[in-house]
Amino acid sequence: MIVIRKFWIALIFSAFSLAGFAQAGHENHSSNQPETTTHSGEQHQAHPEGTAEDEHSAGHAYACGHSVNAESEFNAGDNAVHHVSDANAIHIIGDTYLHLPCFLYAPDHGWTITTTAAFDAHHHGNGAISKDGYVLVHGNVLRFQNPALASAEVEVSDYTHEEVTVDGKTKTNYYAIVDGQCEPLDVETTFDGGVMGGGITSFYDFSISRNVFTMILTALLLFLMFRAAARAAVRRDGQAPKGLQNFLEPFVIFIRDEVAKPSIGPKYEKYMPFLLAVFFFILGLNLIGQIPFFPGSANVTGNISVTMVLAILTFIITTVSGNRHYWQHALWMPGVPALLKILIITPIEILGLFLKPFTLLLRLFANIAAGHIVVLSFVSLIFIFGGAGESLNGSIAGIVASIPLTLFMMALELLVAFLQAYIFTMLSAVYFGSAVEEAHH
Repeated sequence: MIVIRKFWIALIFSAFSLAGFAQAGHENHSSNQPETTTHSGEQHQAHPEGTAEDEHSAGHAYACGHSVNAESEFNAGDNAVHHVSDANAIHIIGDTYLHLPCFLYAPDHGWTITTTAAFDAHHHGNGAISKDGYVLVHGNVLRFQNPALASAEVEVSDYTHEEVTVDGKTKTNYYAIVDGQCEPLDVETTFDGGVMGGGITSFYDFSISRNVFTMILTALLLFLMFRAAARAAVRRDGQAPKGLQNFLEPFVIFIRDEVAKPSIGPKYEKYMPFLLAVFFFILGLNLIGQIPFFPGSANVTGNISVTMVLAILTFIITTVSGNRHYWQHALWMPGVPALLKILIITPIEILGLFLKPFTLLLRLFANIAAGHIVVLSFVSLIFIFGGAGESLNGSIAGIVASIPLTLFMMALELLVAFLQAYIFTMLSAVYFGSAVEEAHH
């Protein structure tokens, strides 16, 4: 275990070092992933700078920033972030995408129900036309700030981005080039209070994204698997399990006998449905995320929004299940001086009620996201050593270095997929057990 731990630390350090090395060569290059925009009604003339020959080699540079299609140095950090981020369309290969349903709402326009096919997505998931004022940039739906374009269907020749600093925070503004004009774009509304760069904008996105599609697919596969196993159990009542039933039964027995019973006690049965559901759901998402091609590769449990919802469910069940003994020790611990309880013990216990689910969501998110980023960083060695295709020998050296490292990391991720599903389930059971435990005095 000590050797594995050392390898893990070394691999993570190497991956982030490589990402930093790749980033250092062009620190001023802005991210390809839409982040956040500022509301500005200004329009800029989209006159490209330099000659046509310069534009072809270095990408268009407009008055409102650089083209998102501009060719630039390979950036391992941007590449990793782009591939682990969610999107409204699923990239298959080349310019081929699986188009997903879009449910978009703007207070000044109403509902727009369509698919990402309506945007005519091509290179890097950028749409060539708008739909009711919405456009597609890097597979993500954005919207025109200009009210005149809110209900029109217009052709978009290019998209640009530029970084600006507002109140000490660096933000990325996106623009669409329409008839030679720079039209500012809005990202979707996010209710994070600006903590992660979001905020209230001109529209709300309720679309089926890549992560949502993967969750639906995982839930469907689990339903079919357990339905088949349940039918087999009824049909072969009293006989030894076989096939799919034989494969799933050890997992169910393990969660019951090694997780629920020891952690919760006699009242474990009513928590078994949740524990089994969360274990197999997280495990299914982790395993599908291991597949490097469609329908896999989605970074679902590496998305903090997903792990937050799972942790909130655990928090709600724990809170509702709490008995008198649980709340007495959390809010007014017996046998402790009142002044000490008011000043120290009770505030710490109340804080602990919220820190438990927070560490639960953070542990799952960080481990899965870090694993994907490390794998992508190792694959990026091919492009870093090869100068993005300029050096054949460098590319071969990158392949030789990246293949064993990537295979090792994917094998380790396979272990982490099971381990993180188990840890989340185990800690949830421990929290439930502490909430229903009876007093021993």
